Amino acid sequence: MLGGKRILLGVTGSIAAYKAVELLRELTRRGAEVRCILTESAGRFVAPLTFQTLSRRPVLTDLYAQDDEGQIAHIAAAGRADLLLVAPATAHTLAKFAHGLADDFLTNLFLAATCPVLVAPAMDTEMWQHPATQANVATLRQRGVQFVGPASGDLASGLTGPGRLVEPVEIVGAVEALFARTRDLAGRTLLVTAGPTHEPLDPVRFVANRSSGRMGFALAEAAAARGARVLLVTGPTHLAPPPGVECVRVETTQEMYDAVLARAEGADAIIKAAAPADYRPGKVAPAKIKKGREVLTLELIPTPDILSELSRRKGASVLVGFAAETEDLLANAREKLRKKSLDLVVANDVGAQDAGFAVETNRVTLVGADGEAEALPLLSKREVAHRILDRVARLLAARPARP
Repeated sequence: MLGGKRILLGVTGSIAAYKAVELLRELTRRGAEVRCILTESAGRFVAPLTFQTLSRRPVLTDLYAQDDEGQIAHIAAAGRADLLLVAPATAHTLAKFAHGLADDFLTNLFLAATCPVLVAPAMDTEMWQHPATQANVATLRQRGVQFVGPASGDLASGLTGPGRLVEPVEIVGAVEALFARTRDLAGRTLLVTAGPTHEPLDPVRFVANRSSGRMGFALAEAAAARGARVLLVTGPTHLAPPPGVECVRVETTQEMYDAVLARAEGADAIIKAAAPADYRPGKVAPAKIKKGREVLTLELIPTPDILSELSRRKGASVLVGFAAETEDLLANAREKLRKKSLDLVVANDVGAQDAGFAVETNRVTLVGADGEAEALPLLSKREVAHRILDRVARLLAARPARP
């Protein structure tokens, strides 16, 4: 699968640098052409000669070097690469990447690269969980950098927790998946919904839920990266639209219903990741409701069921729904699949502390039209998005593209 792929492997100064040797062997064994870049600190853990011998190519370390054709080496290498893989990546390297600091070969290469970038972090748990590191990771994700790991396990410090470099074979799997996904949705139109809706009670207050929109935005970003034309209909959220995505912002469930149905006809696939309110106040007060009443009774009436209407109209479109549950996850997901004639249901336990609303990770179960369930481990929402799109791409491959 990696035959002929030109991969730049950046190795930074982590105790996990020794694993990069096995990673290099796995990549070359699968046919990749690998060129290694070592930071000065990485060379203190593993000798550059090791990487040069196994890759059969000189290791890149000198920022001021030129290639055989007299070109600036880091610019020439960036222009020829299919992938920049940084493994292990230290907290220091992530910080330099996020802030655009370029003081060695690898950081200059990162800024010059136009190919996909995949990063495998490795550091102590406290360093990984520090707000500064998490902010840097969020910045890089927003700019399109992809991550694999870190894993949880025993660390060099003697502690146990997240921060461990994922195993080389898993990194290679992520590399293969990245190449397999490249432009596989080109020529397709995907309609994605995201976020909550706000149903007004008075000019100040509204009824809403805890949805942040992160999952829907991750789906829109991933679909665009895979070549699709993406229409994103989102409720209120602070998230910026992903590059290249056509974004429509709405407030209420009725507005989302209208916006989605107006755009559904031309979509090859529709992914309803939004969590619109199922009910709205029956009456909206024209002025702010004042304090003073001992009891305030709120009458709620149903809002339009967007997914049911999409099911009725879907035609040849692939239709994906989400089942956000707190109990009986699979039973409720399969019931939703049946009632709404869906091609795929993404079921997630929104009561879990590390998954669901307002966090960067998710743990979901994919339930296909045949009722078979595939439980995914805890992953970043970006990776969950790609796993969902892998399924969508396979469904679409069996159907002709719209004219």
